[in-house]
Amino acid sequence: MAISFRDVMVISRPRFWVYEVGTFFLGVLAAMPLVETLYDLTVLLFGLYFLIPANIFIYGINDIYDYETDKLNAKKVEYEALLHPRDHHKVWIWIAVTTLLFLPLVLLLSPAAILAFLAFLFFAGFYSAKPIRAKARPGLDSFFSAAHYVVTGVFGYYLAGGEGQVYFGVIAGLAWAMAMHAYSAVPDIEADTRARLQTVATRLGAQKTIMVCASLYVISGIIAGYLLTPWLSLLSFVYLYLMYRSALVARDEERLFRIYAWFPWINMTVGFVLSLVLMRYLLF
Repeated sequence: MAISFRDVMVISRPRFWVYEVGTFFLGVLAAMPLVETLYDLTVLLFGLYFLIPANIFIYGINDIYDYETDKLNAKKVEYEALLHPRDHHKVWIWIAVTTLLFLPLVLLLSPAAILAFLAFLFFAGFYSAKPIRAKARPGLDSFFSAAHYVVTGVFGYYLAGGEGQVYFGVIAGLAWAMAMHAYSAVPDIEADTRARLQTVATRLGAQKTIMVCASLYVISGIIAGYLLTPWLSLLSFVYLYLMYRSALVARDEERLFRIYAWFPWINMTVGFVLSLVLMRYLLF
């Protein structure tokens, strides 16, 4: 029996769709293109790719290689969906088809954009897949997870005609995304420990991981304020408050997860504010 379209959509984590497509459009806006560029067919097509197919790629591979851990994780069984081994080959087909459809279009782009897209496939794929399986290597797990978001933004930047280097933006993006990944691993500490999966959170423990996340958010906020407008650094305080609340209940997995459930909404709100700031520079 073929895996259904609805099943694939569940695997792709719709509540997280905004992350990848959001960083893509932030990269497009950061290039400060003409407003008409936002309606360019190529930009819209890749916006579609990073909205759904990219998440099928990321989370499909994740669920295929994480089965042994996921079956021990109550969050995965109750809050998301468990992908059984009998369905793995069907998900591989969905991953291959939805990615290969866009590759001919990628090859028509600039060398910088092509390199950024290939970097996305590398970091997003080998975050979960063997032989690298970065998610099982503390420190490397957060870096690979962050890197695939950041190179998506870099891809959007060069796709929209951006020029020059983007070092500071990459550093800010890596700090923010590494904190996002590390914090997301905290509610999984118990399940990952039982499955003998090492992550930055299992290695450092909940309290230290949360402290590292808070530091990374401060770094990201300072750089964002330097690059755009100083008051943007105040967004760091939203995350600092979230980290503070999480640290208070770090030993209570149920209460911690209730706080964590707000995390995607906070990220979407902050991303929206950042988009408005970039739009201001674009339009005025």
